[in-house]
Amino acid sequence: MAAHEHDHALDNEDPPNPYASATRWRHQESSSFARAAVARDPHDSSGHSRELSDFFNKNRVEGDRPPTNGTGNYQPIVVGNTDGVHEGVVADDGKEVVCGPLLNYRRMEETTWHGSVLIVTKGGGKVQTFQPILRFARVDESAVNGDANGSNPVQSNHGTDVPGICLYSDPRNTFWQFPLVCDIASHETKWAYSIVGVRYKSETKPRTNYFFVPAAEESMRIMFHSCNGFSVGTDEEAWSGPALWNDVLRSHARAPFHVMIGGGDQIYNDGIRVKGPLREWTDIGNPKKRRDFPFPESLRAACDDYYLNNYIRWYSTEPFAAANGQIPQLNIWDDHDIIDGFGSYVNEFMKCDVFRGIGGTAHKYYMLFQHHLAPPASTYTSDVPGTAKHGGEHDAKQLEDTYVRQQAFDSSYIIGSRPGPYVAEHSMNMFSKLGARIAFMGIDARTERTRHQVNYPETYDLIFNRVRDELGAAASTGQPFRHLILLLGIPIAYPRLTWLENVFSSPLIAPVKFLNRRFGFGGGVFNHFDGSVDLLDDLDDHYTARTHKKERNALVKRLQTLCSEFSIRLTILGGDVHLAALGRFYSNPNLHIPVENDHRYIVNVVSSAIVNKPPPAAIANLLASRNKIHHLDADTDETLMALFDKDPGNSSKTRSSNNVTMPSRNYAILTENSPNNHPAHTSGYTEPENFNPADSKFDGKNGHSFLSHGEFGAGTKHKAANPETHGKGNDGGLDVCIRVEIDQHDKEGKTEPYGLSIPTLDYQAGKYGSNVHSHHHLHRSRPGTSGAASTIPASSIPSMPGSVPSVPEVPQSDH
Repeated sequence: MAAHEHDHALDNEDPPNPYASATRWRHQESSSFARAAVARDPHDSSGHSRELSDFFNKNRVEGDRPPTNGTGNYQPIVVGNTDGVHEGVVADDGKEVVCGPLLNYRRMEETTWHGSVLIVTKGGGKVQTFQPILRFARVDESAVNGDANGSNPVQSNHGTDVPGICLYSDPRNTFWQFPLVCDIASHETKWAYSIVGVRYKSETKPRTNYFFVPAAEESMRIMFHSCNGFSVGTDEEAWSGPALWNDVLRSHARAPFHVMIGGGDQIYNDGIRVKGPLREWTDIGNPKKRRDFPFPESLRAACDDYYLNNYIRWYSTEPFAAANGQIPQLNIWDDHDIIDGFGSYVNEFMKCDVFRGIGGTAHKYYMLFQHHLAPPASTYTSDVPGTAKHGGEHDAKQLEDTYVRQQAFDSSYIIGSRPGPYVAEHSMNMFSKLGARIAFMGIDARTERTRHQVNYPETYDLIFNRVRDELGAAASTGQPFRHLILLLGIPIAYPRLTWLENVFSSPLIAPVKFLNRRFGFGGGVFNHFDGSVDLLDDLDDHYTARTHKKERNALVKRLQTLCSEFSIRLTILGGDVHLAALGRFYSNPNLHIPVENDHRYIVNVVSSAIVNKPPPAAIANLLASRNKIHHLDADTDETLMALFDKDPGNSSKTRSSNNVTMPSRNYAILTENSPNNHPAHTSGYTEPENFNPADSKFDGKNGHSFLSHGEFGAGTKHKAANPETHGKGNDGGLDVCIRVEIDQHDKEGKTEPYGLSIPTLDYQAGKYGSNVHSHHHLHRSRPGTSGAASTIPASSIPSMPGSVPSVPEVPQSDH
């Protein structure tokens, strides 16, 4: 890994706590306890915890520890109800876990894996009377390696103690973080952890959790999701709740995920304006009065309670909660993690006290729950104007009987150089290694967002400089990254809706807006914040929006340069739109560049939503009809690919001509076809006939056709869609599978898989030409590339799709 400036490691010694009392513990029940507690500050991560943990465990009477097999069913024998399962214990003794454990992945450094676990306990304040201990170790599976019958149980010895680090504590709750450091072995390893001395609010919560770390020479198996919650007013029972997480856990049981990437909207906090403390403010009819409304301490505290309780509720909801404790997470946030449309309303409204206030409060709990990091000491309130500035005045009221750990970021973060315009915090972008040959970068596209920008130019510079350093360092060791995963909250290769933007922002809509303000006419059409058409904030969020087009195109070209410089294949993950789709950029067909050599070939996996309801089929069909071939520049085209050869199960969700957008809940799986794999064992899987066409079949094809062997036959019959063959090849490519819900009424969340493969990049500088210096005339759609025939009929699969009819269009460039 590239050298960095001094990292602020999460387990460094803390500065003295200015709010600590004269004694470290409120209650010293006995002299023996006092001796055990000497020099043990729960705010301090240094020091050895064995003596204190021995004291806690002294009254525990255990029989011989039986071997476990991953079920976590073993329960110790306890004297005095100290395991917390039984009734009669003190309610606010700091031992009741109200949320968690939540497992995060951070980074890999040489032969070590770094992550963390978070729990939230009931009660707290400046000083904690109890410090939990996490005990973890690698599970020894050697006993079963040679046992085909599996009669020898898996052995587990939880021997390493990790004392909890207090990130934040007030009289309501305390947040404990446990940093994990695991050795990376020559084979995939299974690890077990449990937290001793606590009791769980849920009786069914497993007392032991397990996770997996890939082998040193292998890349991670990746699960990707977005839009993990319900919009306000959705009938959650009609959609069987978060049912698809059952399918995630089934997939995890077949082939364990090493990381779970959240692409934004991990939680929906929009209810704050309907059933929460912002209801009164939202109901103010006059936009000016709404903008001028203050955000005093009373409203800040009420909003703080709402975000805290909503996080605890949602992150404790099964089966999502079960996945949280087993699959390490990497997350970026989006608008619903704050409130719908945050950042994309008009500037005058976004700068109002209330939006500044909820932006700061949402960021506080985003830091704690999703990143396991300490929040700022206080958040914005109009009672203390100095809190509007990053690092400005602290609000003494918020710090009453409250401990906040000093903020620190490890080397996995790329911190923006200046605060966002509406959230007085710096953007938190990420770089991590996802195993041997996959690199990851995540762009925080919400903190710096306005209606006219996604990120500051200097933030892009910071990100690309860091990624370039990392890729260069890996290449210099002779072990280069072959794939780069870019996480964006919103798709970047997606159909244009410029015509709809024009309608919603047209002067013709002004009389209707006036009637809405005065008489409530068309109330469902206009949002309750700035009075704009309700869908306009969603359209303005898109990279393909008119206001973001220049920034988007510059980003894509910069990514192309990165790919050519390091011969690395880029794949983009995006969510937000509540549809499954597969967009891609690729070189102009007249350049005749095979995908395997094409640095412009970039796939945008669009997977959304895992929980929220999809849009009506009519919207999906409309988007499909707008799926034209657009031209980023003279050398780069883009369009959606025909991934959906059929609707899931026996359903008829879309019209027969729509093979590019799927209005069903979904999530995605990405797995490298490791060069270390032996030839795939098919277990009865037979590749369909004609699934291995000649290379010449792809030459000169446009994006309404399959462009490579990896795309050919994409859909339910592709080898990447079959669990028996997914990721089992050895060509180094990336298998992508989008698993789509079959029936919204099925609480088991069964899915239909759709797959394709993304090849590695073998960039050959100077071998292929360019149109940049030619007189090639750009059109929005060349003859034969219009949206009217932009999909591939299911009957043509697996046969190679032919060219589409010529449909002339009005010339219009896309830059």
